[in-house]
Formats: sequence, C-alpha cells, structure tokens
Amino acid sequence: MTVLASYQNRLRELEVAVAAARMHGSSAGLLLAASLVAFLVSVYYAVVQGLPPWLPALPAVIAIVAARRLKKQRNLRYISWRLAQYYRRGSGRLEGNWTGAIVNGEHFRESGHPYSNDLNLFGDGSLFELLSTARTSNGERGLADYLRLTPRIAESRLRQEAVRELAPRVDLREQIVLLGEYDFTESKRETFDEWFETPAFSVSRPLQVAALLSSTLVVLLVLAGAVGLLPWLIIANALFPVLGFQAAVGLFYRARVHALEPILRPISLETKILRDGLALLETADFKSSKLQSLTARVRESSAAVRRLERLLNAQRERHKEWFYAPSLFIMLGTQLFMAIENWRARHGAALRVWLEAWAEFEALNSLAGYAYENPSSVYPDLLDDDTASFEASSLGHPLLPESSCVRNDVALSEECRFYVVSGSNMSGKSTLLRAIGLNAVLAFAGAPVRARWLRLSPLSICASLSVVDSLLNGKSKFLAEMDRLRLMLATVARHEPVLFLIDEILSGTNSRDRRIASEAVVRTLIVGGAIGALSTHDLALTDIASLDELRGANVHMGSREGGEPMDFDFILKPGPTTEANALAIARMAGVPV
Repeated sequence: MTVLASYQNRLRELEVAVAAARMHGSSAGLLLAASLVAFLVSVYYAVVQGLPPWLPALPAVIAIVAARRLKKQRNLRYISWRLAQYYRRGSGRLEGNWTGAIVNGEHFRESGHPYSNDLNLFGDGSLFELLSTARTSNGERGLADYLRLTPRIAESRLRQEAVRELAPRVDLREQIVLLGEYDFTESKRETFDEWFETPAFSVSRPLQVAALLSSTLVVLLVLAGAVGLLPWLIIANALFPVLGFQAAVGLFYRARVHALEPILRPISLETKILRDGLALLETADFKSSKLQSLTARVRESSAAVRRLERLLNAQRERHKEWFYAPSLFIMLGTQLFMAIENWRARHGAALRVWLEAWAEFEALNSLAGYAYENPSSVYPDLLDDDTASFEASSLGHPLLPESSCVRNDVALSEECRFYVVSGSNMSGKSTLLRAIGLNAVLAFAGAPVRARWLRLSPLSICASLSVVDSLLNGKSKFLAEMDRLRLMLATVARHEPVLFLIDEILSGTNSRDRRIASEAVVRTLIVGGAIGALSTHDLALTDIASLDELRGANVHMGSREGGEPMDFDFILKPGPTTEANALAIARMAGVPV
C-alpha cells in the first residue's frame, strides 16, 4: 500500500469516528436535556404532591451519566477531528496540494543569510512549508535552525540516524499532533526568552518564610472569628500589625511584580503543551544516539514544568473577581511571584536546555514525516573528505511534484570544480541550481534527498539566485549581488569548503566587464577550494569553463531536439548552448523581426 493510500484510509476512519462521536454526542445531549426536565418535574411533584423525596434522584443520576457521556463524545470528536486534519494535510502534500499553509516560516527569513532566500527555504511554497509538521512554535524554530545552520558532518550523521528511526513511527507523530488542548501552535520560545532576559527577582529566604507565616496567621485568625473561637475585636487587634507587615512587603515589591506580570501571563498559557511534550519525550525509548541524548537532556523536566504550570495557573486565577480581594489579605500575588522566581533560580538554566531539546526533537520529527512520505528519496552519503565534492545521480528539485520533476546527474569534485550552465531564460538553469542547493540543505539537516544517490563532503552553501533591487536599502540589483559575492569570497577566505550557486552572474554590467569580473570571481572561489555552478545566457562567459587551470565544464539546457523554441526538456547536456532562440521567441510574441 502506498503512503497516500494509507493516509486516505486513516482519514476515512477518522471521518467515520467524527460522525459517530457527533451522533452519540447528540443522543447524549438529548438524554441530558430529557433527564433534566424529568428531574425538575419530579422535584415539583415531590414537593407539591407529596411523592417520595428520593424520586428526583433517578433522573439526576441519568443526567450525570448523560453529561459525562456527552463530554466524552465531544473529546473523541475533537481528537478525531485533529488527527483528520493532520492526515488531510499529509494527503495534500502527497498530491502536490500543500502550498498555502497557515505557517510557512516567513518570519524566519534573514536578509543577510547566505542562501535561505535564494533557495526558497521560507515563505509560500517553501521547503519549510513542505517539511513542517511541528506542533509548537518552538519546534518550528528548531526546524528553521536545522535548515539555515549547516552543522558538522558528524552531527548530520547523528540526525540522519535519528530520522531513520523516527520515520516509521506514525503512532508517535499522532501523539505529537494531540499535544495540548487546541489545534494551533503554542509554546513560543520568544515568550520564555523575554522572561529569561528580565532581571532576577531575588527574595531572601527569611522574608519568604515570614510572608508565608503571616498569610497563614491571617487565615487562622479569620477562621477563628468565623467559628466563634475568638471575638472579632481581639482578631482585629492581632491582624493590624500582620496586615501592616504584608502591606509594607507588597509595596516594596509592587513595581517588580507588576513588571513581571505581563511577561508571565503568556507563559502560563504555553506551559501545558511544553509539559506534555517533555513528558512524551522523557519516557520514550529510542535506539539512536541523538534521540537518546535528547531524552537524557529532558529527564525529570515535565515534573518541574508541572510545578511552574501550577504556580502560573494560581497567579492567573488570582485575578478573577471572586478571589482577587481575598488574595490581597494574604499577600498571595507577591508570594506567588516569589515562588515563581525561586523556580526560575532553580530551573531557569535547565529550562533553556529543555526548550532546545524539544525544538530539536520536533525538527527531527518533521524530517522523519517527510522521509516517510517520500520513500523513493534516499539518505545521502556524508563524506569526511577535506576536498569539496557534490556528486549525485538523478538529482531532482524537492519542491516540484514527483510526476513533473526532471532529474539530472551532477558531478562537482576535484576533477570538475564548477559548471557554467548556459541556455535561454526558462530553460531550467535556475531550477537546477536550486535543486543542488536544496538537496544539500536536506542532506546536512539529516533528511533524505531527491536523487538515486548523493555523495557530498562538508560544504558551506552560498547562493546568489534571487537578488533584486532594494529601494528601502538604496541598493541596486548589481550592488546587492556584489554583497552576496563578497560574502562568498569571505567564506572562502576563512578556508571553508564552499558550494557556490550563482544565477546570471554580474548581469548588471556590460559584456566586457562582466566577462573579466566573472572570471576573477570564479578564479578566487576555485583557488580557495570551492565547487559550484553558475548560470548564464551570455555565451561569452562559457570561455571561463575552458580554462584548464580552473577545471570547469560547460553544460547547457534548452529545447527538445526538433522542438519549438519554448519546448524545453530541462535535461542537462554537455557543452555550451548552440541555441539562439530569442528571435524565434519574439516572432511567437508577434514582434516583426
């Protein structure tokens, strides 16, 4: 059975479960309404007509049972609906209808990043949008970091091992889908970061004990007055100095408490899903070293987060109208903040580790879901070679539908350091360069790649494929491209092996200067140990690949043999292009040439 068929079968099961829960819930609701009416009628007749007083108990019991059944069926319907949403989105990815998701990673864009904007990592129709099944915002950030930060090869191997183990764990992915109470992402790392960055709210231990004892004394005195053990005059005299002490302490810490309150309020809404996720992770049994390391990092974390959750919930409940006034007399607000800050002093550093571990786990889980949904993709061979290499057979663009994806062989190594890819616009040059870059990103993240096989060494990816004018920053396209090329050259200067991908290099200048400057850029990159590809429709640049000392190769993309000028086959062919189809295209557009 294909993955799509299994998803669709599971989706049908869940849709049936939703319908059944709705029907059973409706029956329970009708029974609840009828039993409540019967209860009221039986109470009336028991009071007015003198019927047995136990008579209302029977419909009351039925109402309780019906109410519990109604709640259970609503929960079942909601659980089934959330899982159905997951499989509906998964089926959409497999059918090629996955763009337009609510979360596309747009907020993770970085203007100066060496490749994320050029390779379409974030935004509509991006790699992030295709991959992400993260349940929390913190997990989304973990996936974004996996895509935009290239790790050491050893780390990529550990990730790959973890993804292999997680890929068949559909049951685990269903558990993650059901974390939390609501079907939207929670647990934003930024919410916790704001708390981490605030000055510590330290209180001496004796003062905390004195505050607790004073609050306990207030409660005991009020209870003694309520039950008549002590006269209220004596109680009032005893309360006066205690309340004065509490007022002094509350006023002293009032400014700090009020400053922390708006920061802690959103945290209280996000601790439950974090606690549930950490509990799931710390009790999981994994074999890969990466996953075992993550579970070790979060050991006993859920219990600690549960304590924080209780404190934050109490702080939130304190503001309810019925409880706010009494809470002032026992200095509850100040004491809760003391307890919360004590928790931060004890567990704050560990909480950062727990958040990072959960973010990594969700990133690995997203990549595992992609691996499961793309069984034809392969895990790349990650080499330890000091010399840069990227060699692939049947390499395809991972964002294109499998049915329309044209694959090509790529061999960039010591023997052939770079390609000059010539051809007209829309012939597939940029798509080829992005296929190389995106598969490198997937490989280093630990995911399988769209290829028959792929071998690559440690590489720093640098791309200049989507450079545009920036009126806001006062930069032309040419200057923006120069900034990107300067970044590539600086990376090479640090003796890092670079994979460079450049589309229409230096197109903003005249042909003569372009030829000279392009050769200088390529020469500097190659001498520095880089490999890569640059595309052009300027045949003058194909001479660069003919220079023996640079060890480049001319390849081209164009129309099918004997086809129309715009009938491209997107197949990589040896040698520079021999097509000159600009005039033919102009004639197709009705231009008399």
